[in-house]
Amino acid sequence: MYICPICRKKLKKLDKVWHCQNGHSFDIARKGYVNLLTTKKRNPGKSGDNPEMVKARTMFLDKGYYLSLAQEVRNTARKITSEIDDPVIIDSGCGEGYYTCVTSKIEKASIYGIDISKYAIDHCMSRVHLNGIKNCEFAVASSFELPFRDRFADLIISIFAPVSNDEYARVLKKGGKLIVVSPSPKHLIELKSILYVEPYENKPNIYGLNKFDLLRESFLEYRCQLSSNEDILHLFSMTPYYYKTPADGVKKLEELNSLQVTFGFSIRIYEKKFD
Repeated sequence: MYICPICRKKLKKLDKVWHCQNGHSFDIARKGYVNLLTTKKRNPGKSGDNPEMVKARTMFLDKGYYLSLAQEVRNTARKITSEIDDPVIIDSGCGEGYYTCVTSKIEKASIYGIDISKYAIDHCMSRVHLNGIKNCEFAVASSFELPFRDRFADLIISIFAPVSNDEYARVLKKGGKLIVVSPSPKHLIELKSILYVEPYENKPNIYGLNKFDLLRESFLEYRCQLSSNEDILHLFSMTPYYYKTPADGVKKLEELNSLQVTFGFSIRIYEKKFD
């Protein structure tokens, strides 16, 4: 299923190591994942979520705030793959595995999650072991250099993650589908009202997916009450605002113990144009 990130030849697993015909090898970690992110691509400043971010994201998601989204994505993926025998699904930019594990409930599907954060992938393995999930595999890798052979997958899912036009088209089978989830205009508007003097609505993401046709777009929107400062700060740490909010805005957030928030998501379904 994997290809070598150095020479792009097929990898074969022998004991606890993945090998290619050119002698490149990649050890399987104790928890069962493999790191296929090449050294030249490992930028310490851009290596995905660190352990603290993974922990915060896990604690927030495990409280079920985004369960409606996870179930909607799973149900959409199930419909897309319903007539395919043993469908292959890639969760690209899977983070700590929350959505991947919900999607794993699709019968007979093989799920492959990749993310550039080794800490996130390590936690993915903890999730599947804890829940007894057998149909998920995980690797540290980039969405822009997917470690899969051509025409490998029936469906790719990208939730709040980078989107790669060329790589997704390469890896998907003929007629393969792509689900992309991004924030809707009102997503977290109440949070931004606290952080900024002039809160703004989210603009639609432009992905440049010229190798795909947009089949449809739907929106999922609901409101939730965050009833602890811990939940509020965990949500904040999951957002891009965490990196660009002035100190006075953060201070306001640190003083809150309750906040009603709008969660809004755009769910787009694409089809690969040509093979």
